[in-house]
Amino acid sequence: MIRSELIQKIADDNPHLTQRDVEKIVNTIFEEITEALIGGDRVELRGFGAFSVKEREARMGRNPRTGEPVEVEAKHVPFFKAGKLLRDRLNGKA
Repeated sequence: MIRSELIQKIADDNPHLTQRDVEKIVNTIFEEITEALIGGDRVELRGFGAFSVKEREARMGRNPRTGEPVEVEAKHVPFFKAGKLLRDRLNGKA
């Protein structure tokens, strides 16, 4: 599902909201999650999962085309851990 499909689904399920309002809501939620992660916070959505940021250390990589060693800088990457309820639903237990 892509963002526009999510917006359309929510708008269809909530006829009292306009599609423009739903789009603002979805964009605000994503923006707040992004800002929290940028600030180093963890975002937990009960029953769904938690978003956090992990730090990857610098390392030596390899150019796949030439095979030459390449230095890869340290970086922060987003990480998602599914909640128990989501895992159980995916595995048909709930």
